[in-house]
Amino acid sequence: MGIFEKDRDLTEAPTEVRLLVDASTFRVPIKGFAMRLDKFLGHHLKWRSRSSVQGLIRDGYVEIDAARPEAPKGTGVRKVEKRSGAKLQHGSQVFIRIPDSYRTLLLGETHDELTVLFEDEDVLVVDKPPLIAVHPSGRYMSDTLIQRVHLRYREEIESGQFLPRLCHRLDRETSGIVLVSKRPRTHPALTIQFEDRLVEKGYLAIVDGVPEPASGSIDAPIRLSTTSPVELEMTTAADGLPCRTDWETLKVSGGRALLRLRIHTGRQHQIRVHMAAIGTPLVGDKLYGPDREIFLRSAAGEMTDSDRAQLVIDRHALHSHRLLFESPTSGESVEVLSGLPDDLAEAFPEFADGD
Repeated sequence: MGIFEKDRDLTEAPTEVRLLVDASTFRVPIKGFAMRLDKFLGHHLKWRSRSSVQGLIRDGYVEIDAARPEAPKGTGVRKVEKRSGAKLQHGSQVFIRIPDSYRTLLLGETHDELTVLFEDEDVLVVDKPPLIAVHPSGRYMSDTLIQRVHLRYREEIESGQFLPRLCHRLDRETSGIVLVSKRPRTHPALTIQFEDRLVEKGYLAIVDGVPEPASGSIDAPIRLSTTSPVELEMTTAADGLPCRTDWETLKVSGGRALLRLRIHTGRQHQIRVHMAAIGTPLVGDKLYGPDREIFLRSAAGEMTDSDRAQLVIDRHALHSHRLLFESPTSGESVEVLSGLPDDLAEAFPEFADGD
């Protein structure tokens, strides 16, 4: 588990940031290891600055039980520690409470809107709105999908009935279906289904141009571009990873088309790269659309009115529309559908009834 261990494991996934609910306990497990209290908590509260953590310490919301690990359980004395520089030793346990007054400061404001498409005792399937991240990272530390799940299911999470873990991810701009595991025992089974490509994933997209023919398959490997100034830009290349996307044209209007897509692999930006490769990029795609410079200006906060006019909408027009997976409990197939989201239906009413 690395150099840190948690008293209660809120997540086993190293790439996914989890929320503290009201309190949590962390233990220093390594002999001969010493670290400042604020630095130690910073490792566990990765989505907040050290100054925010120091504020919690200063205001008395952090307690330390410095009992040695070999001492009888429960014999340690927990004391409030207000010194950010206090040194932690092997066996120390750190208890942190998150008061309401600090919740927004530490975690950011989170909205309670959450559209549940399917739920049973083991899984939760939700409809992710566009322009929110699935979990805190980088510039997007508040109001993420996983935070909304925590807020909606707070009581169940606090009581240990629900341990939410994402089974897959969508780009921040992409909307639609996301599968969440509710039990530790079900997450590995669901993850294996994704890894073995047993999950069927379908998307809706609005593209500039009309694909010819009306349906087909793109079987083109992709990899990171070696020439783009954008670090995350992908490109088709013979030495890339195998990659296949099927398309079907549902409706055509005004030089644009509504497509139903199915991906057989899950490469980064796969649909966006493949659609651009056949000359029909997604409407609103800043990186693979009309001009890569729009992406660079957007990243710098310098988009122009002309840029916005070229994009038509403020996010790429991609929606996770269908998910078919096997219930880890019953073994039966579960199909979940989500229609064209409101923002795309309003921007392109001609396609609103085409899915």
